[in-house]
Amino acid sequence: MNADCRPALTLRQDTVGALAAMQTVFARDMKVAFRQRQDLLNPLLFFVMVVTLFPLGVSPEVSFLREAGAGILWVAALLSVLLSLDHLFRHDFDDGTLEQLVLQPQPLFLLVLAKTAAHWVLTGLPLVVLTPVLGVMVHLDGNSIGVLCLTLLIGTPVLSLIGSIGAALTLGLRSAGVLLSLLIIPLYIPVLIFGTGTVASAAEGAPAGAYLALMGAFLVLALTLAPFASAAALRISLFNG
Repeated sequence: MNADCRPALTLRQDTVGALAAMQTVFARDMKVAFRQRQDLLNPLLFFVMVVTLFPLGVSPEVSFLREAGAGILWVAALLSVLLSLDHLFRHDFDDGTLEQLVLQPQPLFLLVLAKTAAHWVLTGLPLVVLTPVLGVMVHLDGNSIGVLCLTLLIGTPVLSLIGSIGAALTLGLRSAGVLLSLLIIPLYIPVLIFGTGTVASAAEGAPAGAYLALMGAFLVLALTLAPFASAAALRISLFNG
C-alpha cells in the first residue's frame, strides 16, 4: 500500500497528554491494519494451516493428537506472531511516521506500548478466539481447551512485547526476518514451555496455578521492561542506521 493511503499521525504537541497520544496511535494502527487486510490475515491463515496440516504430516491418531495438541497450537501461535512482527514498525519506518513518533514530547515507550497493544489485538487475540475450534480438531477435551485459551491469552501479549524489541533492533536491516527469528525465538522458549506445561498439568488433573502464576509474572515483567527496550532500540535504529 502506498504511503499516501495511510492515515497521517496527528498529535498536537501542546495539548495531547500521554494517554490521549497512546489512544491516537492505537486507533491509527487499527485503521491501517484494516486497510492492509493481507498483513492482517496472513498470520491467522498460517496458524490455521499449520494446525490443520500437522496431523496429516505426522499422525492422525487421536491419542497422539490429544497428547501433542497443546504443543502444536502453541508452536503454531508462536510462529504466527513471529510472522507478523516484521510489519510492527516497518510501514511506519518507510513512510516517516516512526520519526514523528520519536520526536513527539510524549514518552516514546508509551507510544511503543500502544503500537504493541494494537499488534496483539490484531494478531494475538484472534489466535485465542480461533483456538477452541482448532483444539477440537486435535481432540483436546473441554478443560484442556479452556486452560490452553487462558495460557494463550496471557502468553501472546508476552510474545508481542518481546517481539517488539527484536522488530525495533532489526528495523531497516537486510534479511531482517531471519535475524529477527534468531534474536527472538530463544526468548520465546520459556513462554512456550510454561504455556504447554500448564495445559499438560491440567490434563493430568494436577493444579495449574503455579504455571499460570509464572506466566502472569512473565507478562508483568514484559509489560514493565519491553517498551523501554523497544523505545531504546528504535532510537538506535533510526539515528545510527
